[in-house]
This record gives sequence, C-alpha cells and structure tokens, in this order.
Amino acid sequence: MEKKHYFLKLIPSRPSFSQDMTPAERAIMQQHIVYWRGLMDQGMVIVFGPVMDPAGVYGMGVIAVDDEDQVRTLINGDPANQINRYEYFPMRAIVKE
Repeated sequence: MEKKHYFLKLIPSRPSFSQDMTPAERAIMQQHIVYWRGLMDQGMVIVFGPVMDPAGVYGMGVIAVDDEDQVRTLINGDPANQINRYEYFPMRAIVKE
C-alpha cells in the first residue's frame, strides 16, 4: 500500500512558549523529541522541528503513514500533547524514492 503524507503543526500553549518553558514543560518537550526521532528511525517521519516564524515559533512535521487513523494515533502518543495542540493536513507530497 502506498503511504499517505501529512503535514503536522504543533501549536504551543502560548506565544512565548519557546522562550519561557518551565522546567516541567522543557522535560516534556525533550520527551517529544525522543518520541518523534524514534518514529523517524522507523521511517514514518520525513522531517520535524521548530519553525522560527517571526509571528510565533511552532513545530512542524511531515509524516508518511497508512491512513488518518495512524496520524491520530501518533499525535495521541506524543508527550507534547499534554501541553500543546496539533493541527494536521493531508499532503500531495513529492518525495525522493
């Protein structure tokens, strides 16, 4: 089955989040990085990381999965879900094979 691609946007709980995380929030975000790196090692994540938008930093990722249910499962498993929220959108990605 051909994989489907999705763009994920991690929206911080407040505009200043990247500059003023509490120690507890920083620990959760470190777990978030470990979580998505593990999925990258499994081939599900194409790219992820912070976007340094002058209007406000947010996280992004591009994933390759079987279906939208898998997207929701991956998002629900992310520790950052405790303190931030996600939006996601299907993509017509062009990728190098």
